[in-house]
Formats: sequence, C-alpha cells, structure tokens
Amino acid sequence: MGLSNSSSVPENNAPAIETSSEDAQEGLDKVVPNEPELLPKLLRTAHVLFGSSRSFYFSYDVDLTRSLGDGSIPPNSESPLHSQADEVFFWNRNLLKPFLSSGQDSLALPLIQGFVGQRTFVVDSQPPQSDDTGKDSVELSNLSSSKELPASPPVLSSRASIDLRSSERKYLITVISRRSTKRAGLRYLRRGIDQDGFVANMVETEQLLSTPTWDPSSKTYSFLQVRGSIPLFFTQSPYAFKPTPIRQHSEEANQAACRSHFESLSRNYGQLQIINLVEKHGVESIIGSAYETAIEEINKNASEDQKIPFEWFDFHAACRGMKFENVSMLLDQLRDKIESFGSTIQEDGKQLARQQGVFRTNCMDCLDRTNVCQSSFAKHMLEVQLKEEGFDMSVQSDQVTAWFNTLWADNGDAVSKQYASTAAMKGDYTRTRKRDYRGALNDLGLGLARYYSGMVNDYFSQAAIDFLLGNVTAKIFEEFESDMMTKDPAVSVIKMRELAVELCQKRVIADEKEEFHGGWVLLSPTTPDAIKSWPLEEVVLLLTDAALYSCRFDWKSDKVSSFERVELDSITGIKYGTYITSTISLSHIDEIRNAGFVVTYSPGKSDIRRTNTRTFSSRGEMTGKENATEQKDASIPASLANLLTSKSSSSSSPSVRRLVFKATNVDSSVAVVGNDGPKQTETQQVSTICGDIERLALERLVEHPGEERKRLIETGPIISVEEAKKNTGLLEQLGHSLKKMVWA
Repeated sequence: MGLSNSSSVPENNAPAIETSSEDAQEGLDKVVPNEPELLPKLLRTAHVLFGSSRSFYFSYDVDLTRSLGDGSIPPNSESPLHSQADEVFFWNRNLLKPFLSSGQDSLALPLIQGFVGQRTFVVDSQPPQSDDTGKDSVELSNLSSSKELPASPPVLSSRASIDLRSSERKYLITVISRRSTKRAGLRYLRRGIDQDGFVANMVETEQLLSTPTWDPSSKTYSFLQVRGSIPLFFTQSPYAFKPTPIRQHSEEANQAACRSHFESLSRNYGQLQIINLVEKHGVESIIGSAYETAIEEINKNASEDQKIPFEWFDFHAACRGMKFENVSMLLDQLRDKIESFGSTIQEDGKQLARQQGVFRTNCMDCLDRTNVCQSSFAKHMLEVQLKEEGFDMSVQSDQVTAWFNTLWADNGDAVSKQYASTAAMKGDYTRTRKRDYRGALNDLGLGLARYYSGMVNDYFSQAAIDFLLGNVTAKIFEEFESDMMTKDPAVSVIKMRELAVELCQKRVIADEKEEFHGGWVLLSPTTPDAIKSWPLEEVVLLLTDAALYSCRFDWKSDKVSSFERVELDSITGIKYGTYITSTISLSHIDEIRNAGFVVTYSPGKSDIRRTNTRTFSSRGEMTGKENATEQKDASIPASLANLLTSKSSSSSSPSVRRLVFKATNVDSSVAVVGNDGPKQTETQQVSTICGDIERLALERLVEHPGEERKRLIETGPIISVEEAKKNTGLLEQLGHSLKKMVWA
C-alpha cells in the first residue's frame, strides 16, 4: 500500500493511497452571496484544508472509510466506492452532491481526513545472538523522523532490500486514522458531546500488519482503537492557557447523550474499555469525576457482561518528572483485557477472527497523552500478532524499533494539527522513548502556538468546516461577519428552545386553572424596563389566559433563574415595529429581520417577580412599604416552594413599567433536512405574538354598553435605523473593525 507523495515506488499489486489536491473548490459557487468579502477567505481556507494541509486521503482500490473488520457492507466491485463508504468518515460527501446528482460517479472519490502511514521491517525467527545492539544490528537503522507530515511513506533500508535469510520475513505495518465528520472541528470550539451522542475529535485508528505486497494468501491483521472527547456537555474558553471545563445542561440531558454515545460504540465495535487520562486533581478533575459518575449510572442497570469498565489513569501524576515510561504501568493493568479483545485476521478473503472490543482513550484534548498511550497499546498488539506468526520481538536485534515509533509519532502530529493546529506534544517521547528538557521546552512553544491559534484563527476555520460538511448554510458567514464568532450546535437550537418553554411552563405557572396559550424564546435587555440596554439575552415569554410570564433562563444548566408575572388586565399598551440594536453590519440594520415589541403595564398587587436565589419580591401598590416578614407563598409551584421566599418591594413601584422583547433570528444557519416549508419573518412573528396578547387581554376587560372597543396595539419603530446609528459610538465601530481585521 504505497503513498503517492513519497519518492518510493509502491510494492507490486499494492493498492495506491493518495493525498487529495485542491479539488474541493468545485461546489462553492453559491457561497455567501450577501457577504462577498468573505468569499476569498473561504476559498483560501478550503485550499489549505483540502490542498496544502496534506491531511486528506483517498484510494482507487480500497474503501478507506471502513476498517478491515467492518463487514456491515460486503465489498461490491460493481458499485462505486462512494456508495459503499461510511458517511461518518466520508469528508467530501456534501461537496460531491452536485456530481452525484448529475450521475458523475467516476468523479466521486471518498476522502478521509486523518493519517495514513506505512513502514516495512524485517523480523527473524532465529535471530543471531549478539551483545551488540548498536546501529549495525538495527535492520532499519537509516530511518529517521519524517519531516514532512502527515505522510509516512514506506521506506526500505538497505538491509531489507537484499535477499532474506530463510528464518527472516519482511512485513508492512500500516496506520490509518479516520477523523469523524460528526461534531468535527477545532479544539476549544468543539468539545464534549452533542445531543445525538457524537463527540468532538472522534478518531478511529487502525493498525494493519501484512506482507509488503498484500498477498491475500497470507494473513492480514487489524487492530482498532478509538479516541474521543469526554462524552458530556461542556465547554472551555480559548482565552485561557489552561481553562476550567464548564459543564452544560441538565444531568438528564448529559446522561441521555452519554448513553447514546456508548450504545453506538457498542454496536460498532463490541465490548468497550474506557481509559480516562485526565488529572484527578485540579481543573480537569471536574469533568473527569462527572464522566466517572455518568459511567457508574450507565452500569447500574446493565447486565454484568454489558457493563463498561472505567480505568482512570492520571497520566501527569504517574509520569511526573518526565518519566513517560511509566505508561507501562497502565499497559500492565490492561494487558489481559487488550489480549482478550484480540485482532481481526483475514486470509484468502475470509475473516478468520474478529476483534471483540476496543479501547476508548481520552485526555482533555484527546491528543498528546492519548497518542502516547495508544502507541503503547498498538506496539503490544503488534508483538502479540508477530508472536502468532512465529516471531518473538523480545529477542530481535532491533529493540529500538524506530520504524514503529516514528510512524506513531507522525500519526499523533497529524491528528493534532487537524484539531489543535500544531504538532502533538510529547512527540519526542513517542519517537525516541526518551524525554528531556528539550522536549518540555518544545511543548511550551506548541502550547503557546495553540493558544494563539485558538484565539485568532479557529473561529473562521470552524465556520468553513461546518459549511463544507453541510452542517450549516451559507448564512453562517453572515452571522460570523456580525459577531466574529461561531455557534456550537451541540444541541438543536429548536429543541433547546422547545425544552426551555416546557420547563418554564412547569415551573412558573402556579395556578392550574390558567390556560396556556403559547410560549416563545425572544431576546430581551438584561436591564429590566429598559429599551436601550445591551447586551440582549434570550428569555422565555409565556402567555396564559390570565397573565404574561417573562422568564430568565439559565441555558447552561437548563433551569429558570428568575421570572416576572404580569396580569393581562394590567396591560395598557403594546407597540411593535423595527428594533435596531446595532448598525455595525448589514444584517443588523435589516428592518424586516430586526423587529421587537414593548408591553406597557400598570403594576398591580398580583404582579410578581421571583428568582431562584431564595428571594421573592411582589410589587404592590405605588405606596407599598417594605415588609420584612418573610413567608411562604402558597401560590408558587411545589418545585419552587423550597427555593423561594417572599417579601414586598423595598421601594415604591412606578406607575408604568415595560416588558421589552426582540424576535430571534428565524432563519438559522444550521442546516435542517426536510424543513423547507414557509416560515414567518421576524416581523410577522412579532405581529402574531402581539395579536395573541391583545386578544386575551381584551377578553379580560369589562365592556360597558356604548363604549367603543379598545385597541392596545400600535405600530412604530422601537428603535429606528437612524436612532440606532446615533447610538452607535465610534469606539464600537472601531472595535468591530479591529475584530474583522483579526478574525475575518
């Protein structure tokens, strides 16, 4: 199996694997029509990604998206490769759709992102006995670290190219790493898990042992491992050198996603062994402990043979003082397990054995520590496979095995560059099995480079990756130009908002007699009763036949943080129209898409404001005095009864107050399949909400004979474009221009 980017010639009958060139610019004709200034940057990013990064591979002969033991789709020489490829590792699937829809199957070659590297080596079943283990005794002594990554072409030493002794045999070792297209992206912008159970930086690594010619009559061995981010919802800030993991969403949501992840792994790989390499103390322990608890919860209801073993090996503590050789302690603990999982073995097109399970290894980034441990596991399995072939590696003249170390170091560097934009740390140990101060200094430089890249380059690159994979539409670049950020679609925004409305409805509507009429997620100023107050935050508005509820929601923990209840019969007016909050980009001044409304009301005794900080305030009459007596409010739901206490407002209530809302963007950049029906614009959405509020409010008013029916709604700008331009200061404009210069 040769590599086209090497100077060596592939072995006879060896299927060729090639890195892709910049052929991905073909399907970009519909990109960012409203933001042409970002098109050149997108094209440059695509060129780097598919061209100069040398991180994509394809083959004319074999399906690189599937491992040797993946028999889910029997090989069919008559079918095009793209129809048999595993979409999880099929990186150009979205870009090929125009070709496939026009029947151009011959132009559709699946690409994988990751690494493909090969080395040949010689082993001897009867090695000569010698005390000299110098360079002359190393079969591949002329091998050095590959300077051009990630490709590792097969290199034959002068010793391996001559006639072999009868007791010697030449083998080819191939390492293939496949990065998943699910939750794909860059380091701090893609962490943890999504609602479908896919994790960030998920990589399947396969080590193949075969003859150099891939002779089908000889045995071919395959050993699989996987790595992936900790399968919980969490984030880390790219603006800290060692950021603290911040957990997100409820325990139920985390548990459901984690369970889904391991169910998928079990279906694909069989038995599982978790290896968690994060620190047991310090900032990493927060997420590590949560991970351990989640697995304990999964194992509670599992049968004995379905339980997932969890091995927490604190890599930094065990290898303190640059003693990375202590990784052998982990291998000693798991030796029986890895050997029981075994390898997939194929001969004459028939599967003689199938690997029974995989090791799932993770650290925080699933890069440096993970690669050191995975290379250790792979080396052990190589020794087991060769022993089955009749060769004992422990008595070979070559105990340095530089050919193996450099191959796995190249693999680690490749995966690291794709996720963190730098080579892997601790690579000196993987290459040489030695660690000294020079390696530590090199790691410091790599850490600083990752820090810079995470702050400056990754945001646009993440948007481009999501767009090229088809996860988002071209609108992502319009959103990026607005705030120079990218959103993480770990959980569907639609589902998250539906859940928030449902939770708020259960928590804050105390009277069961109140009839629920609707709930919406809207934007609102963080300062109550203010129109010109930034930033805006997403809140939940509930409407019943008796009141309006404006709920502040903690989106990270899925909990109501506070809410305000306003009786419908206290509403005195509703105004809706253009609501411009910024003028620094074209999308911000679109009057159709920037709409909001203001509900004006006279505070009454039944209007309340509550928070979950064990405080409670109720606005009474304008002359109401503070009442220091705290009491339980029987009207609040049981779920909040123990959290909230009550007391009247400490100051007189104003005669008129306001609830201010702005519509969220209806047209999200997230690509949704099968949802092409007509949608309301932001202005139409606001008009509908205001109409519902007015109708229910008027129904509660007592009509007097001969009195004209009252109208509550009026239209007009909340903040017009002209007014917003006056409010946009020079500093804000300069700040956005500076961000655009750096990030766009």
